[in-house]
Amino acid sequence: MEDFDNKMVYEGESIYEVLRMVRGAPLFFSDHYERLIGSILNRKRTNLSTFNNLRRNIKVLAEIEKPEKANLKIVFNYNNPNSDYLLYFIKARYPSELQYKEGVKGILFRAERTDPASKVVHHELKLAIEARLASEKAYEALLVNDKNLITEGSRSNIFFIKNKTLYTAPNNLVLGGITKKHLIGLCNEAGIEICYQCVNAAEIRDYDSVLMSGTSPILLPFKYVDDCEFTVEDGAVEKLRNMFMLKADQSINDFISEKI
Repeated sequence: MEDFDNKMVYEGESIYEVLRMVRGAPLFFSDHYERLIGSILNRKRTNLSTFNNLRRNIKVLAEIEKPEKANLKIVFNYNNPNSDYLLYFIKARYPSELQYKEGVKGILFRAERTDPASKVVHHELKLAIEARLASEKAYEALLVNDKNLITEGSRSNIFFIKNKTLYTAPNNLVLGGITKKHLIGLCNEAGIEICYQCVNAAEIRDYDSVLMSGTSPILLPFKYVDDCEFTVEDGAVEKLRNMFMLKADQSINDFISEKI
């Protein structure tokens, strides 16, 4: 798999999705396509590919490249007067077993997405966050808005746990994560209470655990957020992660079984 020059992604406006690839197939392709279309409609842009055409091209690309550990990026690029879409594999950073077991470090970062309902490339914000993460040797940044509320991660959704209740931001304030969507469904099946409420950054010490969900990490605990330490070992979290992977396997089988 050769490196792809994606500089055109940063020209004009780019709406995108990142999908995890397993056995040459993307997880939850239908959900990602639905969110992609939602972003397009929200930004008043033109759809550049049908569901079937995009699925066909993903299968062809996967057959050619045969990626083992990679994520797939779908980009709809609008650079007047030209519009086009790109499919390419990007290097994935999956957590290690040790990170799942011991947790990772997070930082608070004061920033707010201007349009949280759409997955749009914000290059300058991304570079600023990456610089802070590198300087503090942290895994993820938790975004804090002007009301001092934690909304989401820079590339994830965030959950807090207190007294066996999960707290997460209301969907209208964040980008609706595909992983988050399915984890919430599994929580409902398991009878785990969910409270849709942003946590104030000044009150994070009141919570027992902090988790991030996303395409690459699935469900990953934080050991620290800034200088606050949290509980990592939680049997319910591991159970949810395992239940999620069973559901993900079914989505892979569905994608593979559908003929081009």
